[in-house]
Amino acid sequence: MLENLFKLSSNSTSVRTEIVAGFATFLTMAYIIVVNPAILSTEGTGMDFGGVFVATIIAAVIGCLIMGLWANWPIALAPGMGLNAFFAFGVVFGMGYTYQQALTAVFVAGLVFILLSVTPARQWIINSIPKSMKFGVGAGIGLFLAIIGLKNAGVVVDNPATLVGLGDVTSMPVILAAVGFMIMAILDKRGVTGSIIIGILAVSVIAWVMGISSIEGVVGSIPPASHAFSLDFSLIATSGFIGVAFAFLFVDFFDTAGTLTSVANLTGKVDSEGKVDGIGKAVLADSVATTVGALAGTSNTTSYIESGAGVKEGGKTGLTAVTVAVLFAICLFLAPLAQSIPAFATAPALVFVATFFLKNLRDIEWDDVSEYAPAVLAAVLMPLTFSIAHGIALGFIAYVVIKALSGRHEDLNAGSIVIGILSVLYFIA
Repeated sequence: MLENLFKLSSNSTSVRTEIVAGFATFLTMAYIIVVNPAILSTEGTGMDFGGVFVATIIAAVIGCLIMGLWANWPIALAPGMGLNAFFAFGVVFGMGYTYQQALTAVFVAGLVFILLSVTPARQWIINSIPKSMKFGVGAGIGLFLAIIGLKNAGVVVDNPATLVGLGDVTSMPVILAAVGFMIMAILDKRGVTGSIIIGILAVSVIAWVMGISSIEGVVGSIPPASHAFSLDFSLIATSGFIGVAFAFLFVDFFDTAGTLTSVANLTGKVDSEGKVDGIGKAVLADSVATTVGALAGTSNTTSYIESGAGVKEGGKTGLTAVTVAVLFAICLFLAPLAQSIPAFATAPALVFVATFFLKNLRDIEWDDVSEYAPAVLAAVLMPLTFSIAHGIALGFIAYVVIKALSGRHEDLNAGSIVIGILSVLYFIA
């Protein structure tokens, strides 16, 4: 049955290889089970840890199953880093939205993503966005995650005179957060699978032993899905809502396209002309997962670049993704353990993941000021305005204006101009 379902022989793989690959992928991304609820349930959002914990796993399980059983790709999905931080700190705290309204924006973004995925518009949009802006937005998300992680760790604190300042680096939470970051970086350098989740658990164990934090248990009953179907469409016709939904869509769309293309190269799904075999189904699976995740009660669900760990272990088919889905489902019973992990244990994970995003800076066209100036502006403004949406909008406005007035108007296409106009409307409408 598995042979017919996943075409194992034609892909030169086996059940054992695919399951091992699934375990490898799961270990590299298992941190999201703890980190996503920690971010979305930050005091003031109105969301509770248990409800987001369940939503995170539901979104991951359904997303992986769709990707595995329908698209037959070895790609795992879960709520994405960066967008969860934007959800909590940018939309709920920064713009004053309720979490129900923010979930609705994610839901709408998912529906638009689905429509784009089944039309030729998908390829047109991908080709329309300047590469430098894609890289700039990616780097900006990294900076956004970094400042949130440093704040949660107590490394960065409020300072009325200088906006931000250095916290008490001699305090135990800050020291343990630093230890966690070092563990993650060292293990990753040594090629240890699951370096992030190992770092989180190591710091948590130290904190429990020292009495800084307490452990409530390991295995327990499944928490209620308290945020499922919590949508609020009251702001759907406002320009602010449209801007937020666009930001969710923009980042998710290009993050997905980048991840799928990268993994496709590893699996040999790219032909001699650069076309990716079956990418349409994979993109559609991702967009459906975002919509389902919003209904479950979490921010955008997206394809994980960590899936590359499974591919390196030999994973080539959807059985890898299905294996990840099963492992996520088992974790539903680990809610007491997840809730026992302190914030300073998850904080270094945010900072470490941020370093991955910042690699995008190297691919910006640094020999052309009309390319790098808008990209850097977008990247810097995301953490400084505490908003991914503001960074994208201001970056694209700068891109269009600089290109048009510096004699490089031939670089502008219809897509970038449209986004520039929409960005202006975002601020004035």
